[in-house]
Amino acid sequence: MFSVYGTSGRLFRGTMEQLRQVGGVGALARTHSVQAVGRDGREAGSESSAAFAGIVGNPASTVASGDENYRSALAAYTETVTTAARRPLSTVQDLMSRSIITLLDTATVLQAWQVLSEKSVGQAPVVDASGHLVGLLTRADLLKPERLPSPDSHALVWHALMAQNVTKIMWTPVPSVAPSSDIRRVASVLLDTGLPGLPVVDEQGLVIGFISRSDILRAVVTDPPLDLWG
Repeated sequence: MFSVYGTSGRLFRGTMEQLRQVGGVGALARTHSVQAVGRDGREAGSESSAAFAGIVGNPASTVASGDENYRSALAAYTETVTTAARRPLSTVQDLMSRSIITLLDTATVLQAWQVLSEKSVGQAPVVDASGHLVGLLTRADLLKPERLPSPDSHALVWHALMAQNVTKIMWTPVPSVAPSSDIRRVASVLLDTGLPGLPVVDEQGLVIGFISRSDILRAVVTDPPLDLWG
């Protein structure tokens, strides 16, 4: 289920097909690529697991075949691996980033820059004082050529830009998604809108996470696998 939120609250709630009929949220123009929010880094211990997998595949290369202790340990490990549950990932709540990085709608452009820089992210949902979604600010929005003063502009011009409220330049209304939504439908909406990700909201419109393109791509190449065909 998808919703659209703006400064006046929820404007739409419905399916992906219905969302495509909503004006103002399709094919949103991007002028700069941005670093998508997502969980960075590989799974802890991935190198050691890969190394151990190499040993499992070729035990003779490290241990003599007559080593009963080694073979017993290997058999126990193999049984654990083959019987471990592997549940394909299929919904937003399986992949979304739960470390929520948001901007208040009272923040200035300078404060927004500081948050995006300190957190090393390319975008953040904008929320009101109650935590309800009202928009989305991306680094690309801050870097639009038509918005930036020329290099020889007076310092007061730059000061005025930095003091501007984020609501003047954020995307609003902005699509959002429920945690139970299908990942494939989210990917389709991201392609339709050109957005780097979608805020995840609960029934009250409170931001509870963020699902990005990098989250989805990471799920495609990691284990457990993304359910592409279910």
